[in-house]
Amino acid sequence: MYVKRNYSLWMTVRWSKKSLINGLIYSAVIVILYEISHIPFSLPWQPISVIGVAVAFFLGFKNNSSYDRAWEARKIWGAIVNDSRTFATAILSLPGSEVTFSWKKEMIFRHLAWLVALKHALRKGKSWEHNLPIENMVFTPSFKEEIKEGLNPEIKKYLSTEEWEQLQTFSNFPTHLLKRQSLELEKIHQTGNLDSYKQVWLHQLISRFYDTQGMSERIKNFPFPRQYASTGLWITYIFCALIPFGLLDIFEQSPAMHYWLTVPFSGIIIWIFFLVDRIGDYSENPFEAGYNDVPISSITRVIEIDLLEMLGEKDIPESYPVENGFLM
Repeated sequence: MYVKRNYSLWMTVRWSKKSLINGLIYSAVIVILYEISHIPFSLPWQPISVIGVAVAFFLGFKNNSSYDRAWEARKIWGAIVNDSRTFATAILSLPGSEVTFSWKKEMIFRHLAWLVALKHALRKGKSWEHNLPIENMVFTPSFKEEIKEGLNPEIKKYLSTEEWEQLQTFSNFPTHLLKRQSLELEKIHQTGNLDSYKQVWLHQLISRFYDTQGMSERIKNFPFPRQYASTGLWITYIFCALIPFGLLDIFEQSPAMHYWLTVPFSGIIIWIFFLVDRIGDYSENPFEAGYNDVPISSITRVIEIDLLEMLGEKDIPESYPVENGFLM
């Protein structure tokens, strides 16, 4: 996500320049045909403006719904941060005379493995997402390198070789890591080193991790309904296709303005409507590894640092860098 105060105008134009260029070219073609043919094919602006109002309302609904998905994803990962700290504190606060430090460290490391596995699972592309080539992530070279290396280098730091090999037999790594956490709690409870109250409380924390994982997967695996996304796109095309004809009607009637002004004004209006549609389009999938997505890599790194410092580890990774204003 972009963390500076504002995108510059040039960054905004560059991100959406295709619709601006196409709008100017399309408007110029219409005006040239009007100039050559002398056929009065301009249209009254009033009915076009009615269509424009309908399109604006629909795009507003689409963008609000897309923003809700992105904001919900951020709240989910905020809960993961809080619950991770609580879980680590709860594990480390167990009496040392009853629970060994190596067992505590193994539990916290497995939780970090769960975080890393969930992060990479949410980054996998879906058919309805943009799935831009990783080579295009030129503004965030650190994140680009993380995606290229994949899950293995990160998760192997926190799991034994045996447990990593066992995990390969499952399709959903995060689910089975949480299952292993529950089994470990039950095992130590059976030895009498963990009382029933603390066991239930720790199980409730693991249950909350299941909840947040499931909510993340729901956003990831259930797209913004395609009928809304598609309808918004097509009605925007229809409205924008009519804009030059309506502006011709306005400018050709004014002695102070020439109908060639249709080109820049049409291009700007077309660009604005497609820009608004594009913002909603890129907000509806907050885990697709785009520049404006929820920065789950950075959030995961924050949790890693906190929990490793709680353990007293010396080999602690650095905070995820802000690169060219972006935090991933």
